[in-house]
Amino acid sequence: MERANGITVKGNGVTLIGPELKAGDSAPDFTVVDKGLQEKRLSDLTGKGKILSVTPTLDTPVCDAQARRFNEEAARLGDKVAVINVSMDLPFAIGRFCTTAGIDNVETLSDHRDASFGSAYGVLITELRLHARAIFVVAAGDKITCVEIVPEMID
Repeated sequence: MERANGITVKGNGVTLIGPELKAGDSAPDFTVVDKGLQEKRLSDLTGKGKILSVTPTLDTPVCDAQARRFNEEAARLGDKVAVINVSMDLPFAIGRFCTTAGIDNVETLSDHRDASFGSAYGVLITELRLHARAIFVVAAGDKITCVEIVPEMID
């Protein structure tokens, strides 16, 4: 499913691939890789609440700030909530970023291989092969409780 003008990038409409998810929908499963190249799926976190922080790339000031802020908040949530950052960055770049930035409370994952997350969650930007900036909150029963996709990406 394509959504023309799903968001804008520097004022220009771009196409998002995937469904327009909303609160109450079942959270789609996906396959991404961690910084050690191990596959990870939403289904690996069954029974936990999940906050999915989506960034176009960690290599921008806004995405850097988003990852750092979620890392701070994740430290307060305990082990009943998994906080995950998903981007199209390569796993090796994610590893370097996390080491340099001290990101250790958020699991940072890469969707670079096949864009499984981006297309399942409707945030894959066709023209850029990046994700739209977004937040998805998923309850322990894997129902989405909150969705926010930032309408303008200026990174």
